[in-house]
Amino acid sequence: MGAFEEITIRTTIQVPVEKVWEYWTEPNHIKKWNSASDDWHTPFAENDLRPGGKFTSRMEAKDGSMGFDFGGIYDEVKLHEVISYTMGDGRKVNITFTGQGNETEVIETFDAETEHPVDFQRQGWQAILDNFKRYAEQTNQ
Repeated sequence: MGAFEEITIRTTIQVPVEKVWEYWTEPNHIKKWNSASDDWHTPFAENDLRPGGKFTSRMEAKDGSMGFDFGGIYDEVKLHEVISYTMGDGRKVNITFTGQGNETEVIETFDAETEHPVDFQRQGWQAILDNFKRYAEQTNQ
């Protein structure tokens, strides 16, 4: 692996894997859950979900004070099982989806960047994952 430290986060969602996959990958859903806090949002998302395909989402503070594009290129896509991609700066992300009946475990491993403390990055990514869990469970009722 590279010189990056790897961070792993996880959650278990009370939703079948087929639905979890849909909520995770479809832009109209991504725009609704992809933020770490209520004062941020994702006004734009597009996703070409296949190896070599690109994705991008625009993450912005709701007051317009700051924002950034988050994106990358997919390395591997296995329906309902694995998504891995490389970000623009070369860092890798790997997400596994393990479905068992009405429950899905999502495990996300990503290369830490060097600008911010590892704990800060873990908390930020976990907050987004927790937000996804809430969204998926509410939407699937």
